[in-house]
Amino acid sequence: MNDRSCVAYEVRPRRGAEGGGGVFRAFFDRSGIRAAFLDDKLRVVEASVDFVAAFGRPVAELRGHGLPDLLHPSFRGQVAHQFTRLLDGQRSRFVEWVLAMRSAGSVFGGELTGLAVHGDAGRVDGLMVLMRPERDERTTALVGHKKLLSDMDARILEGVASGASTVQLAALLYLSRGGVEYHLTALLRSMKVRNRSALVSKAYSMGLFSVGSWPPRVLPDYVG
Repeated sequence: MNDRSCVAYEVRPRRGAEGGGGVFRAFFDRSGIRAAFLDDKLRVVEASVDFVAAFGRPVAELRGHGLPDLLHPSFRGQVAHQFTRLLDGQRSRFVEWVLAMRSAGSVFGGELTGLAVHGDAGRVDGLMVLMRPERDERTTALVGHKKLLSDMDARILEGVASGASTVQLAALLYLSRGGVEYHLTALLRSMKVRNRSALVSKAYSMGLFSVGSWPPRVLPDYVG
């Protein structure tokens, strides 16, 4: 754990403490750390200026907002599960690469660190979040909640991601081999990639698949 993460354990708004939020903001705003403090419902209690700026939202909008709801739909369940483990005392820290949502509907990738903040009695007093956005602009492509795929395209993409051959996809989807190749070629063109491996990699990088599911499943948000 780096020095910045260690500091996060000591500076926190305590329950019922007057001015705790002001101390929190002053410390983290000066340090430039993108940090937020969550309650046991995973709602944002306070956030630093740099944390708020990363999401492109006013601080008043973030307060009381569930942290998982600020993430891309494909990452919400996994991150919420990790925070539950912190609250249950199963671990004290986790690090996940995530896609997060800006207010304009664009996404950005980055490393999210979750920390259990312990009170004087040793119990979990709250949760700290540190966010480190990537500098790679490839993850800032607009994704939003557009219907990117037809139902058939989604099923073909799922099949390709699970390793199914053209013949297997044709039998599964009641298409001819030519029909499968037609849809696959259209997918490659629309995603601007050259082969199946690149297609699957780009679909994951865009957050089209539900994280942690097997066989792969395209999120309903992008099918229509």
